[in-house]
Amino acid sequence: MYITITAQKLGGNYSQSSADFVGYLEKENEGLETRDMEHFFNQYGDEISAEEVVKEIDGNTAKLKKKEPKFYSITVSPSKYELKRLQNNRKDLKTYTKEIMKDYVTSFNREINGRPITIDDIKYYAKIEQQRTFKGTDIQIKENQPFATKILQLKTDIRNIEAGRADGNIKKMKREITKLEGQAPHQQNGKRIVQGMAKDGNQSHIHIIVSRKDASNSVSLSPGSKHIASEVEMHGKKVKRGFDRDTFFAKAEKTFDTKFGYKRNFAETYKARKDFVKNPNLYFAALMKLPANEKALAFKMITKTGLSVIPSIPVSQAQIALRVFKRLRRGAEIAIKSSSIGI
Repeated sequence: MYITITAQKLGGNYSQSSADFVGYLEKENEGLETRDMEHFFNQYGDEISAEEVVKEIDGNTAKLKKKEPKFYSITVSPSKYELKRLQNNRKDLKTYTKEIMKDYVTSFNREINGRPITIDDIKYYAKIEQQRTFKGTDIQIKENQPFATKILQLKTDIRNIEAGRADGNIKKMKREITKLEGQAPHQQNGKRIVQGMAKDGNQSHIHIIVSRKDASNSVSLSPGSKHIASEVEMHGKKVKRGFDRDTFFAKAEKTFDTKFGYKRNFAETYKARKDFVKNPNLYFAALMKLPANEKALAFKMITKTGLSVIPSIPVSQAQIALRVFKRLRRGAEIAIKSSSIGI
């Protein structure tokens, strides 16, 4: 499971409307009949229109300044192993979303009128998407880039020759392009993976837009708060503050496992991924102590993260792990620094 929490798109000022983001989430509905569209849903309804989402989110921003986010985006991306465990993709993912939003509210160290926050106190809308495309930040695109650059240059050279601006052997250049296309390390269905290409397989994931303000439009609830769970004195009163992302991520993982009877491998646990970044030696030691069958699955999961084939042949699983881990940690550290910490 990989979960990210990000604030409304950054800029000089925050947009006063959620329309652009909601419109982005409607992209898979383009050209579909109404009966085939994927609608927004929340704890209380399953066929909510995009227009209603924009109206409700935009109308729930009392006293928020221009430089404050009006909403947060939560993206929930189950792994292919987790998706295989589901009996009915759409129904199960909706059920799971409603459950983890309960985990979300209990991860706030806040109170409203002296009581803990409940699911009824937040305003959120979720949508299931079935497709994903390769982005420039994906490792497949990055590692194919040297080949893409050479191919682009060759195609530019060919156009210059055809236009009479240069001399050269076009047939030879085309053969070189074909060769480079096949040499690119990341392929899908016999083609070099390029930015914008749809990813194969089950790519179901969930997008959630949650208002910064509570459902009464009077209390600000920020999952991006930098405050750890604590109490401070404000206007002569003790006030609880903070949001515990670790708690939310761990609860969301446990909720999936309990709800769907999923037996989670060590390599895909939140605790392991956290140790992976904070204490890689501890992570590696724990990995190597796993029973043989669990260790084999763990290595399979690790090496299916989009990394290229190890250039030289390692003599042991330990060497494979060490080489892979160094590269995985770079990506994990970048995610943490960008505040999109996930599980």
